[in-house]
Amino acid sequence: MEKYVEQYQQLKQSLASLGSVAVAFSGGVDSAFLLYAAKEALGEKVLAITAQSLVFPERESADAAAFCRAYGIRQEILPFAELEVEGFSANPGNRCYLCKRGLFQKIQELAAQNGMAAVAEGSNLDDEGDYRPGLAAVAELGIKSPLREQRFSKAGIRALSREFGLPTWEKPSFACLASRFPYGEEITAEKLAMVDQAEQFLLDQGFRQLRVRIHAGGSHSEGQGQELPVARIEVESQDFARFLNEDLRKVVYQEFHRIGFGYTALDLQGYRTGSMNEVLPERGRE
Repeated sequence: MEKYVEQYQQLKQSLASLGSVAVAFSGGVDSAFLLYAAKEALGEKVLAITAQSLVFPERESADAAAFCRAYGIRQEILPFAELEVEGFSANPGNRCYLCKRGLFQKIQELAAQNGMAAVAEGSNLDDEGDYRPGLAAVAELGIKSPLREQRFSKAGIRALSREFGLPTWEKPSFACLASRFPYGEEITAEKLAMVDQAEQFLLDQGFRQLRVRIHAGGSHSEGQGQELPVARIEVESQDFARFLNEDLRKVVYQEFHRIGFGYTALDLQGYRTGSMNEVLPERGRE
């Protein structure tokens, strides 16, 4: 813990040197920790900017707003339409780059309008080992990445978040809903909503760390010849046993079918970040 405390002091010094900062704030573990540190370092010269879009569920937006209220941090909501970003809906391998560049350009504009001298985002040291094309956009635009600069790992962020009593310290990891689609498969508003509903249903059943990946090639709807997508559920290995319960399997299948999935499958490898990147040669995970 002593090492983390020293890192934290250096983080606050680095943030204080910016004069003022707008933090791209999703409500997740990393950005919440960064925002808290910025508030401690800069007081009122901090602004949280939270994107409101189809790829972030309402529950995440609500968590972000609650955090800002609790710590007295000014927040701006930034409407953002990813599907209007050129190339995004086609879902190429650099989808995250396209999205992040468009989003952070708008965040920079809003930050400038509010008199903020810099914009910061919450990627951490662990992200450097993954396939993260969005980090290239961050670098190109001159966005600050204080947690990576101070070599903060996810473990350190969670440990200090717990020490500080932050409500996010044990929050499950989350990635935008677009990461549930195989590369090359079109991203639509309808399918994003399906994934959101399916994941919310599993959360309501008591599962914590999970993903619902969406794949083409399901069954045909009656009389219309329309293919329905397949849902591939990823949960942590310790949760596999729950799916041996026939009542749970039945209610999950029925609800997913109601949402619009033709078939529902359980991934036997379980939850892991970036499973859609596993088919990309010589790349890490998103």
